Amino acid sequence: MASDTLTSTAALNTRTAVTIDSPRRRRSTFVNGDRVHRGWMVLVTAVMVIVAAYFLIPVLWLVIASTKSTGDLFSTPGFAFADWHLWENLAALSSYDGGIFWRWSLNSIIYSVIGSAFTTLVCAVTGYALAVYRFRGRSTLVAVILGSLLVPGTVIAQPTYVLLVGMGLNNTYLGLLLPALVYPFGVLLCFIYAQSSVPHELIEAARLDGAGEFRIFGTIGLRLMSTGMVTVLLFAFLGSWNSYILPLLVLTDSSLMPLTVGLTGWSQASITIPGLQILTVVGSLVSVIPIAIVFLSLQRFWRAGLTAGSVRG
Repeated sequence: MASDTLTSTAALNTRTAVTIDSPRRRRSTFVNGDRVHRGWMVLVTAVMVIVAAYFLIPVLWLVIASTKSTGDLFSTPGFAFADWHLWENLAALSSYDGGIFWRWSLNSIIYSVIGSAFTTLVCAVTGYALAVYRFRGRSTLVAVILGSLLVPGTVIAQPTYVLLVGMGLNNTYLGLLLPALVYPFGVLLCFIYAQSSVPHELIEAARLDGAGEFRIFGTIGLRLMSTGMVTVLLFAFLGSWNSYILPLLVLTDSSLMPLTVGLTGWSQASITIPGLQILTVVGSLVSVIPIAIVFLSLQRFWRAGLTAGSVRG
C-alpha cells in the first residue's frame, strides 16, 4: 500500500517536472553552465552584429578606396573594386613632399609610445599610493580625480596651450609629452586594480623584512598591477595616437606634426589639389595598422584589466 502510494507520487512529480521544465528547456540554452534564455541570446547577438558592422564598414570602405585611382575614387561605387592601384598609391604616398608622411608616422610613434609609457608609470604610482596609503583628504582627492573625467579635453586644450607657451614648450616634443602625463582615467583604473590585486598583508610582510616603499612598489606592486597597467598603456596609446586638438594648437612646424594633424591638412588642401584626396585615404589606412596591431597583441591583457575590481575577495 505504502509502496504504491510512493510510486504514484513519484510518477506525478515526474509528470509535473516534465510539464514545467520542458517548455523552459525549449526556450533556454546553457552557456558556461548558466541557463540563458534564447531570446536574449538572439537579441544580444543581433545588437553586437549591428555594432560590429557600424565600426567595420568604414574600415572596409577605406580598404577598397585605397586600391583605386583618384578618378575611380569618385566615378565608381564606394564598395566596388576598380583597377588595382594600391602599390602606386603607396609609392606616391612615400614620395610626396619628400616623404613627409613617414616623418609624421615617426612623430606619432614617438608621442604615443614614449608618452603612453610614462603616462602608465605615473598612473601606476599614483593609483598605488591612493590604494595602499591612508592619509587625510584621500577620499576627497579620489573624488576630484573622478570629477575631472567629466571635463572634456577640448575645454582645457586652450589653457594648456597658454601654459605651454609661457613655459616655452610650444612647437616642441615636450609640449605634447608633458600634458599626456595627466590621465585621470588611468589613475582611477590603477587605483581600483591596486585595491583588488595588492594585498596589504603582503606589503606589511615586506616592510617587516626591511624593504623600503620604493622597493616594495617596484618588486611587488608593479608585478601585481601589470595587467591593469597594460590596459592603461593601451588606452593611453590610443588617446595619444588619435590626439588632434592639442597638437594642432601647439605645433606649427610640419616636421613635428603627428599623423592626425598632417592628414587633416592634406584633406583640407585636397580641395585645391585633387591628387591629395587619394593620398589622404591611403594614409588613413596605413595609420590604422599600428592601432590594430597594438590592440590585438594586448587583447588578453586589456580584457582582464577592464574587469579589475569587479570581484573582490
